[in-house]
Amino acid sequence: MVRSKIYEVSSELVLTALGKLKADLVVKNGTLVNVNSGEVLENVDVAVKGDRIALIGDAGHCIGPETEVFDATGLYIVPGFLDAHVHIESSMLTVTEFAKAVLPRGTTTVFIDPHEIANVLGLEGVKLMLDEAKGLPLKVFVTAPSCVPACPGFETAGAYLGPKEVEEMLKWDGVIALGEMMNFPGVLKVDKEVMAKINATHRLGKVVEGHDAGLLGTALTAYSASGVSSSHELTTKQDAIERLRLGMYAYLREGSAWLDVAETVKAVTEARLDPRHVCLVTDDREADSIIHQGHMDHVVKRAIEEGVDPIHAIQMATLNPAEHYGLSRDIGSVAPARYADIVLLDNLSKVRVKAVFADGRLVAKDGKMVMDIKTPTYPESAKKSVRLPREIKPEDFRIKAPVEEGRVETRVIEAFEGNVLTKHIIEELDVKSGYVLPDMDRWIYKLAVVERHKGTGNIGLGFVKGFGFKVGAVASTVAHDSHNILVLGSCDEDMAIAVNKLAEVGGGIVTVKDKNILSLVELPVAGLMADEPVEKVAKKLEDMYKLWRDMGCNWVSPFMTFSLLALAVLPELRLTDKGLVDTVEFKFIDLFP
Repeated sequence: MVRSKIYEVSSELVLTALGKLKADLVVKNGTLVNVNSGEVLENVDVAVKGDRIALIGDAGHCIGPETEVFDATGLYIVPGFLDAHVHIESSMLTVTEFAKAVLPRGTTTVFIDPHEIANVLGLEGVKLMLDEAKGLPLKVFVTAPSCVPACPGFETAGAYLGPKEVEEMLKWDGVIALGEMMNFPGVLKVDKEVMAKINATHRLGKVVEGHDAGLLGTALTAYSASGVSSSHELTTKQDAIERLRLGMYAYLREGSAWLDVAETVKAVTEARLDPRHVCLVTDDREADSIIHQGHMDHVVKRAIEEGVDPIHAIQMATLNPAEHYGLSRDIGSVAPARYADIVLLDNLSKVRVKAVFADGRLVAKDGKMVMDIKTPTYPESAKKSVRLPREIKPEDFRIKAPVEEGRVETRVIEAFEGNVLTKHIIEELDVKSGYVLPDMDRWIYKLAVVERHKGTGNIGLGFVKGFGFKVGAVASTVAHDSHNILVLGSCDEDMAIAVNKLAEVGGGIVTVKDKNILSLVELPVAGLMADEPVEKVAKKLEDMYKLWRDMGCNWVSPFMTFSLLALAVLPELRLTDKGLVDTVEFKFIDLFP
């Protein structure tokens, strides 16, 4: 949908507000949650001309014979919700299907960081998402991926985006900021390439998004001194307090697995800090979570449940992110001259969405889309991203021990439910015929990362503890951020079957036991996204999770936790296709201490 610039329609808006032109739409008799003034105002009309708001107040004089009137009696009028930081790829949906999923939940604008697809397809992947978004009623702003690959030298990615490529992206229409700067060690070391990307963003007058897990004190201050403006890697009250005190925007995250709002919101509810630099975000939210729990409506509700005033909670998902990105004259509030992105709620504290308008058009009602959106097609180049030099064999997953028999101390990645962080632990594991074995009694599995972009043949091997599966193997081409094939298992044969199946179908998530494929979620677009309707993808994920629960894994969204085991920018221990990485000291380490 073509969206007007304010200078193109300002005269029409003035004349409509005066009643000399008649409105195209009037939302009548609602209770307005005014995020600009912090008030709740009863019996308010909203008059819309084209795709923008002309008037709030009494719009009787704006109604003509062709004006569409929507009765909002008994309903709250709030701005369309903004997700200040989200990876659409994590929903496993295309941009179009994602829009169909989140619009009925009241989300009308998203700020996406497409670094997942960029790590696979480079600039082509970012352009694919931008181009697809252009015709949607969902406003999609892109933050240019800043760290492709996330950890240069520690992993093999499918693409490289240096300062030249980043500056090119920053000049594209629809690119609003530099995406999360995960390479915080590079910032603190004043790495030439990292600083070139940040400074290019500043020159262009755009903001720099942050990613700084675990940083506090002087290190955090130094990180923010580079001009980084926000952070979503907050897990504690203190994380949020320190960032707000430094003038950063604190993003409080509630995804499918990262349930951080309960702790981080205490900076507002307990420390009583000003909430105007607080934003609510999802970061990573899977299709089934969106369908059954919601999107930004769910995050706003969670903030209210944790004690945030409803008006403040709505500001955190509307005006605050709009101001952060410099877009508050266009979006983020129900006010004259802003785009007519309007959500009607029948319950303020429970954030129940009844109707959604985007650009002045009704797009969803009672939880369902009422506007048709054309399904796109993706080029074959985007669907052939799994490139292995040969078929994977069971022996590829054998881990040679320093002894022939007995037990050996081994470094193990310990994963935790709903937590992005891991622990670096030492466990004694059995050795048989010179090879280290997993230990299912302690939920210690083999873990491997198989390079899938350049045909290097790299396979990183290690062990992970947690999850509770009674499974032969689980494998995925979604493995943040380089998205090589990540496979966990107790049986080498099942691990090989799982990896080879993903190579055959072009990507996805597969579960194998006793040489049988028990579930398969196909993700052929870059090995990250399905080319199917949201309902079908959600059902496949639901069935997969039921299978995993039946096998003993009762974690909340365990796939999210699994998919981060190769992300070498998060503490404390990770595995990439090049080996085991100590992500505190940022160095490769041996499996055996």
